Amino acid sequence: MASLVRTRTPPPQAQFDDLLIWVFIALLSIGLVMVYSSSIATAEGSKFTHHQATYYLVRHCMFIAVGLLAGVCAFQVPVQTWQAYAPYLFMAGALLLILVLIPHVGREVNGSRRWLSLMVINLQPSELMKLFAVMYAADYTVRKGAIKHLFFKAFLPIFAVMVGAGFLLLLEPDMGAFVVILSIAICTLWLGGFNVKIFGALLLALPLAFAALILSSPYRMQRVIGFMDPWADPYGKGYQLSHALIAFGRGEWLGVGLGGSVEKLFYLPEAHTDFLMAVIAEELGLAGVVSVILLFALLVMRAFQIGRNAAFFERNFSALVAQGIGVWIGVQAAINIGVNMGVLPTKGLTLPFLSFGGSGVVMNCIAAAVLLRVDYENRRLARGLPV
Repeated sequence: MASLVRTRTPPPQAQFDDLLIWVFIALLSIGLVMVYSSSIATAEGSKFTHHQATYYLVRHCMFIAVGLLAGVCAFQVPVQTWQAYAPYLFMAGALLLILVLIPHVGREVNGSRRWLSLMVINLQPSELMKLFAVMYAADYTVRKGAIKHLFFKAFLPIFAVMVGAGFLLLLEPDMGAFVVILSIAICTLWLGGFNVKIFGALLLALPLAFAALILSSPYRMQRVIGFMDPWADPYGKGYQLSHALIAFGRGEWLGVGLGGSVEKLFYLPEAHTDFLMAVIAEELGLAGVVSVILLFALLVMRAFQIGRNAAFFERNFSALVAQGIGVWIGVQAAINIGVNMGVLPTKGLTLPFLSFGGSGVVMNCIAAAVLLRVDYENRRLARGLPV
């Protein structure tokens, strides 16, 4: 497999990757503090929250608690079991994406139909689909290993499946999730050693496809126009981005201090979700932004290292799942931070582990547990123990 380099490393002595666990704890902790800081004014000023300043804090604590519990349960599942059920999980995810599009079944918010109401909470199927895409792409790559050089028998089927899932996401619309899932699939196939010539063709075709998607939708076109010059219409198309950039500018080196953000006071929409990084930049400055980026970089590096260790033991599915999770978290974090900084058009993606959102936080915790499980099994194999 192309990048799964089997380098011999000393057998690890600890049962768990303590550094990776602390990275997860740090990201969740920063997210908890910043969600509270960025949502106080919104919660106090909204009838929906009954003017309770701690409304989003309490709900985010609940999401983290559910996520940690789900993560503990997911950690108990052997990686081999995930592989056995990977195709069925992906089909279940596709069914949920269809259900969310049915009127009176899927819940519509701000013109997007992305949620299924479960009375107490809203389920966002696209968040589940990201993990299911990791599992399915890894399983497919391993199953097609003997014919991975064949375009029609190996590459085309999974590409068609992912495009089908992407089509359902675009109907919501949720182009951000589509970009993440497509990135997961393409990177997994690349890591699995599929024909290099195919990816060369994709590098040419994908930009044209995305350009066609943008031109075919006035909604996406307006976002791109606002991204190109937010100051041309700072009270319209460029409103969110202009205020995000103001937040970054106010933060300077060390920020204005925790809780001192002005932009979160009804100026910056979605301050506790999509634009949480802008509040971090304003309150904690460049130091806070760099710290968060370094935590994500460390997480992605460890995911790829865990994948390489799994490949050393010829556990190719485990290796691709670990690296697929690294791709997922890395791409989504990069897009969110890029949007906040005005480097990319607005995509509607949250910041993994940090932003407010039940489905996102829970699935991030489950993904973290699966990654830790791959590492745990690697460590047991290194000591000659059964997994």
